Amino acid sequence: MSDAIDQIADWATPLMARLTPAARKAAMAEVAVYLRRSQAERIASQRNPDGSPYEPRRPRASLTASKGGIRRGMFLGLRKMQNLQRKATSDAATVSVHPRSLRVARVHQFGGRDKVDWRNPHSPTVRYARRELLGFTEADLNAVADILIRHANPG
Repeated sequence: MSDAIDQIADWATPLMARLTPAARKAAMAEVAVYLRRSQAERIASQRNPDGSPYEPRRPRASLTASKGGIRRGMFLGLRKMQNLQRKATSDAATVSVHPRSLRVARVHQFGGRDKVDWRNPHSPTVRYARRELLGFTEADLNAVADILIRHANPG
């Protein structure tokens, strides 16, 4: 996937260089808005960037007893707009996870071990499955290319 990003960067760089810094920033802002929206939709549909479904959560009696409780809400809350931040400059567009949600996001993005309740020293440590929150799909790459072309050729 990084090869496709590099290819877009190779042909888009000369196009964007012809634009004013304000026009480049507008293009990058539109790219950032699109990417934030697409990442949130993909997280909501529980899919990795390659299209495979997330590994299902383990069934646990305590979660069904509390109807999902706070734990289920923490993961789904990562897709909210206040947790997926966008930033655009004349050189780059970024989508990142808000620092207060970074701990949960990092464990799920890369798969890893963490305490169920990190504030409680007696809480059990659990291995979480890898669920890629941020990543590019083929549709994302095509949409970014379309946005950049549209901004490079406004007429």
